[in-house]
Amino acid sequence: MTFDVLVIGGGAAGLSCALVLGSAKNKLYAKDKRIGIVAHQKTSHLQTALFNNVLGITPGTTGQTILKNGLEQLTALYPHVSQIKGEKVLKISKNAEGFEVTTNKNRYQTKIAVIAVGYTNLMHIEGLETYVEPHPRAAVEKERIWLKNTDHVIEENLFVAGSLAGWRSQFAICAGSGTHVATDILTVWNDGKHSKVHDKISD
Repeated sequence: MTFDVLVIGGGAAGLSCALVLGSAKNKLYAKDKRIGIVAHQKTSHLQTALFNNVLGITPGTTGQTILKNGLEQLTALYPHVSQIKGEKVLKISKNAEGFEVTTNKNRYQTKIAVIAVGYTNLMHIEGLETYVEPHPRAAVEKERIWLKNTDHVIEENLFVAGSLAGWRSQFAICAGSGTHVATDILTVWNDGKHSKVHDKISD
């Protein structure tokens, strides 16, 4: 299967990125783009999270609820975004067309890849080793990592989002990071003209 963009990771950053990309479906520059997300959630820190201090989220909401509802929201509103479930990415390699992403079950081709998995030192995706460094905003004893990047860009057409991009592990920050990456990709698709997607209440 071939994609224009493949998001790797189904946590706050990955889901936010996929939702914004999916929401651009009526834009001329995005309407024919093939978008996918490897919706791996088992290692997401949201699995054990409880939210009382996030704007717009009802206090007492659990991270597990957000993970579940996020996938349902993506399915209901933007079904053209392919959700790849039950697969874990093992390797990413560069080729003439962009990147080949290898999971425990399949191989995918994508022009743009977004890495949005957790930032623990247990993260092992072959092909990303040269970018791994100690996390700049986490306690040293926690042994967190980041993928060295500049404004979410690791290298051309390879993005990183969320805590793995060097941000603190705070839900709103990670979600915003995924959104940031999505709007940067939309801008690329729009020939460099700055792009974002808003819905408005009709009069």
